[in-house]
Amino acid sequence: MTAISDLEIFARVARTGNMSAAGREMGLSPAVVSKRISQLEDRLGARLFQRTTRHLTLTETGAGYFKRVVDILSLCEEAEDFVSRRNTKPRGLLKVTMPTTFSRLHVAPHLGKFIDRYPGIDLDVHLTDNFVDIIRDGFDLAIRIGELEDSTLVARKIAADSRVICAAPAYLEKNGVPETLADLDMHNCLTAGAQDVWRIEGPDGQHQVRANGNLHSNSGELICVALHQGLGLGLRSIWEIGEDVRSGALKVVLPEYRGSSNVAIFAVYPCREFMPAKVNVFIEFLAELYGNEPYWEKDLDLAEAAPKRASRTGGRAAAKATRPIAAAR
Repeated sequence: MTAISDLEIFARVARTGNMSAAGREMGLSPAVVSKRISQLEDRLGARLFQRTTRHLTLTETGAGYFKRVVDILSLCEEAEDFVSRRNTKPRGLLKVTMPTTFSRLHVAPHLGKFIDRYPGIDLDVHLTDNFVDIIRDGFDLAIRIGELEDSTLVARKIAADSRVICAAPAYLEKNGVPETLADLDMHNCLTAGAQDVWRIEGPDGQHQVRANGNLHSNSGELICVALHQGLGLGLRSIWEIGEDVRSGALKVVLPEYRGSSNVAIFAVYPCREFMPAKVNVFIEFLAELYGNEPYWEKDLDLAEAAPKRASRTGGRAAAKATRPIAAAR
């Protein structure tokens, strides 16, 4: 029978990819960790890690074993929670990963209220715009924005993510206002992440628009700065540019069109039979905060935020004449 402590050591080594780091986290020497892993492999009759002088990676067998060990350890934690009644009062370390800009605008300002409500929870918040492996990296929860693919993880939609096409007044005055989706081909479209093709929905159905422009970035914040500078058009989330639209710093063009309705803000967590209370209350807190109509969309009239359309001929010709050549990506 494999001891739970051996499973904990194995899981820690798998997550850190380093026996010394795993030992430091558990208060064990690297030699002890190495010996326990070797004994575990001997007992199972299988190699769990590929070892070189510099790298330690899971074998295919080890990766499958790791997924099952995570579930076992989770059940052990839940059993302890049940005995100690921890699930009736959320507490403990909650490790969360979130997108950078969204967290700064719509999570960080409300954390004080959450901490006051749940003083027994300690938050460890990791900001990144990459989709991390929450099981491998030991996260309890991830906030993700996009259209999620099928996976073994559980996902709950906590808010809509309405996206609109927008630009600074200076850009539109210089290049004209697009009046149809086809007109976008004559404009400099700025893109972030995997946005080379804009998935658009409107009164005439769904469309895919190839967004060509001379600026692409992995940072949505950089693209927003470029929009303010009048460098082009962008398909941006209302949670990100809503205040700029209200102030008139950005104008919504083609307001009858939105980004794909399949794109949303999700809470994603490992597939477990029993969700820890600390995870559940954080998800419920955000869902309650944003509601069916997120506060960033309330009282925002997109048609009113649209610019007055100039001459089609002059606008498109100006755009074609001034638009820089799109950079190769």
